[in-house]
Amino acid sequence: MFAVADGGDQRMKEQLKAAVLQALPKLNEMLLEERGQETGPLGDDPQEQWDLFRALVNTRPAESASEEFLALQDEMLQALLAYRGVTDVRDIEPATGSDMRLWRGDITTLAADAVVNAANSQMLGCFVPGHHCIDNAIHTFAGVQLRLECARLMAEQGYPEPTGMAKATDAFDLPARHVIHTVGPIAEGIVTQADRALLANCYTSCLDAAADLGCESVAFCCISTGVFGFPQREAAEIAVATVRDWLTRNGRDITVVFDVFGDADEALYCRLLAA
Repeated sequence: MFAVADGGDQRMKEQLKAAVLQALPKLNEMLLEERGQETGPLGDDPQEQWDLFRALVNTRPAESASEEFLALQDEMLQALLAYRGVTDVRDIEPATGSDMRLWRGDITTLAADAVVNAANSQMLGCFVPGHHCIDNAIHTFAGVQLRLECARLMAEQGYPEPTGMAKATDAFDLPARHVIHTVGPIAEGIVTQADRALLANCYTSCLDAAADLGCESVAFCCISTGVFGFPQREAAEIAVATVRDWLTRNGRDITVVFDVFGDADEALYCRLLAA
């Protein structure tokens, strides 16, 4: 939970860390009581406290929470965000040979007008406790309000979110202003022409949504390349080509950031953006 902390004002970091560790046991007690479960002693290990909190919010239904819980949750998540550090998209240099930008890091710490979430068709976030997908991370660090807003949008729509479309919500406790949710195609390693078209639609729909919101910056995750199984190289080629075409056709001055995690994706996007 605190592994990324380095540099900066160490006294401030210790204060932020203390605020997080003070809030976590109370939040876990409230979440367990909400389920009608006995709390008992929860232990003092910070990582265990965080893992329990994340599991409880990951599996929590899309329901309203008390004002007391929301205030404490928001305070804790903001302290944790300050400890982890925030990167402003305006501080990311354009990639060599491109106006677009490449950044390697955690999208939940990126300050942009909008960040893109690779969602599922239910649009309610990942319910697998502690799962390391972008959908899980965004819902965890945005707070329980995000699932409730997504549920409201889906109730109004009345049917699962189609692949290739996009919906925007508030970002709540993330440093971004909005989250744009899109459902990518499930390729499972075998890509059809329909899959390629749907993935391109994801990027187009997200940019359309960002433009409608008046966003000046949008950060993309690598849509469909995780558990959805779209090959990374081909997905990156589609992403860069589609975004480049959209920017040219629309003449919009939107700062686009491609966010990656690993060495292979970073090298791949470097080559594509320079081409």
